[in-house]
Amino acid sequence: MAGSALFNLMLDAWETPDKMRTVTTLFAAGGFLAFPLGLWAAGFLSEGKRAETAFAAAFVSFAVATIGVTAVLYAIQYRLYYAQWHADAFTVIWAFQIVFTGLAAFYQFTVLGIRLFFPIGFVVLFIAALWFARRLH
Repeated sequence: MAGSALFNLMLDAWETPDKMRTVTTLFAAGGFLAFPLGLWAAGFLSEGKRAETAFAAAFVSFAVATIGVTAVLYAIQYRLYYAQWHADAFTVIWAFQIVFTGLAAFYQFTVLGIRLFFPIGFVVLFIAALWFARRLH
């Protein structure tokens, strides 16, 4: 996932090398942390099923886990940045700020971040799902 993000950022001549490194690291961490979660979900969904079902379960599980974990990591980073302007911790205003900052981060990641998974990430996703289905059968 890091390679896919870096490839897209380089094609866009995006920002500075430091910012490219930060985004690439975020996508690497997201992919790294999501793989075991996606593997578990795929195994759970495809237990005792045919190879085609295992492939579909793996494809969806890996995709949802990777996008979800990367989005959560992005939201955490987003929150850390905006925390300096938020209210004191554990107040009602602070709770609203946490929720709406998180929602804004997820929206922003959906609009701007998911495109960095294509086309390389999609190919890797297909290969991982194929590997999973063949491993089971």
